[in-house]
Amino acid sequence: MQPPAAPGAIRQLTDVASLALEEARRQGASQCEADASLSQGLSVSVRLREVDTLEYQRDRGLGVTVYFGQRKGSASTADLAAAAVRETVEKACAIARYTAEDPYAGLVEPEALAREIPDLDLDHTWDLAPERAIELARECEAAGLGVDARITNSEGASVSSQRHTGVYGNSLGFLAGYSATSHSVSCSLIAQAGDDMQRDYWYTIARDPAELEAVASVGRTAGQRAVARLGAHRLTTRKVPVAFTPDMARGLFRHLVGAISGTSQYRKSSFLLNAAGEQIFPAFLQMQERPHIRKALASSPFDHEGAATRDRELVRDGVLRGYVLGSYSARRLGMSTTGNAGGIHNLIVTSADGALDAAGFLARLDTGLLVTELMGQGVNGVTGDYSRGASGFWVEHGAIVYPVHEITIAGNLRPMYRHIVALGDDYDLRGGIRTGSVLLSEMTIAGE
Repeated sequence: MQPPAAPGAIRQLTDVASLALEEARRQGASQCEADASLSQGLSVSVRLREVDTLEYQRDRGLGVTVYFGQRKGSASTADLAAAAVRETVEKACAIARYTAEDPYAGLVEPEALAREIPDLDLDHTWDLAPERAIELARECEAAGLGVDARITNSEGASVSSQRHTGVYGNSLGFLAGYSATSHSVSCSLIAQAGDDMQRDYWYTIARDPAELEAVASVGRTAGQRAVARLGAHRLTTRKVPVAFTPDMARGLFRHLVGAISGTSQYRKSSFLLNAAGEQIFPAFLQMQERPHIRKALASSPFDHEGAATRDRELVRDGVLRGYVLGSYSARRLGMSTTGNAGGIHNLIVTSADGALDAAGFLARLDTGLLVTELMGQGVNGVTGDYSRGASGFWVEHGAIVYPVHEITIAGNLRPMYRHIVALGDDYDLRGGIRTGSVLLSEMTIAGE
């Protein structure tokens, strides 16, 4: 699969967005915005060497929002032909004429718009034929199955290559777009010893296929993780130090982002309501947003409203310095957009005291629980109450002793954040939040 050249797709989508904006003005809209996109990709999965799925996907779409004063209407279409674009704008205008006025509705403030669009090196196509994708998935799974005789089954291996091109424009004169790719390989395996069956997985993801972990390595890691979970114990109920591996720790900070989002703040549905300026974390913890890291998975030159993205300190010395805002939520709060319409862009969690290597991190944990998987959705964003099923490993005197499963870890996110005592240097770059392992001084384990 070789996608067409990005400049051609961007030109086409630019024409579509321009037509939509022109038509909205012709129909009397005081403000308007249009978002045109084209996505395409190839996904393959195999299980026990047999092809399970082979999907080629190609989607296109246009979303139009118009404003008549403070009245707003939106419509969308998957047909980018000129007649369909005009009809979509007409429907958005019809909706706007019947909606109630919202004093906070409107486009982002002109001064917030991105004036320069940096090239963040996000577009790296992968000339991947379906036959080759199947071959790679089989290689990945075979490497995992070959790790240990106790790996008796597979949930499959998959290979995916996706590319998205988007153009956003509005009546303030902003019109820009770019292409971005995302490629991934994953594997999930099952290990068995007697009646004990355990599954685990691994994956790699990158903008550039050249930066993916080798497929055989992905399979082997999945196999090793599955075997390591055999012989898992339950624990009795207790309070102990709890550590989260980087992929699990990312979720802890995702709850923070949700709590400090403008929507949660103006709806007063956040456990961190009006918390800007407060000491949320210990003084060593820092968080920076870095939207312009080249090739990073959450990089973007502008947000969903065309506002410029820029570096910012979200947490300095443990103190929350602001919220995550788009223009609408910013107006509701009497503030200015932070360029986060659509979400956060590369949130990096660091320690002023320095991150610990693997041995130092486990030594600091000493005796407690290392969480490697979380289950369930037991997190209340309003109260901060946290209760999730977990599995991982019991650690004694800085050494892993045995695997653990069928337990629940519980606490409240406010004190949990204050109880962070160390970060590991094992940074996981596979998402929009970059963190190493995180150690909390105490949580409740509910077990036997």
